[in-house]
Amino acid sequence: MKKDYIPILEYIGDISMKEFVKVMKALADPCRVKIVKMLQRRTMCVCELREALRISQPSVSKHLKILEDAGFVEHKKDGLWVEYYPADGGRSPYVASLLGNLRHWLESENEIKELMHKLPDIKKENICCL
Repeated sequence: MKKDYIPILEYIGDISMKEFVKVMKALADPCRVKIVKMLQRRTMCVCELREALRISQPSVSKHLKILEDAGFVEHKKDGLWVEYYPADGGRSPYVASLLGNLRHWLESENEIKELMHKLPDIKKENICCL
């Protein structure tokens, strides 16, 4: 017998798998992991992230868009700047779990240590062009 409808449980299962894959893909890039780690320390604008990672502004924006679409980061307008910060994980149990674990994971990695060490010296007022 042919199905002319999608049972609700199968539909929900498909959405969950798609969401899970989107979340995992968002953290599949080292730059995006570094962005999340930095934002867990403090809010940052694109210029500050660009300075910390030493990549182009369009690349930072692309990474932020992927992280935002997956539910890892959010943004707010702060005067002339757009500040990015970690999401609360309320949109996805996968994101909530990963954000909680990422606070502790990779802390002993040299790349992460170096980034965290230079964060206090990276200030938007000194580097952003307005």
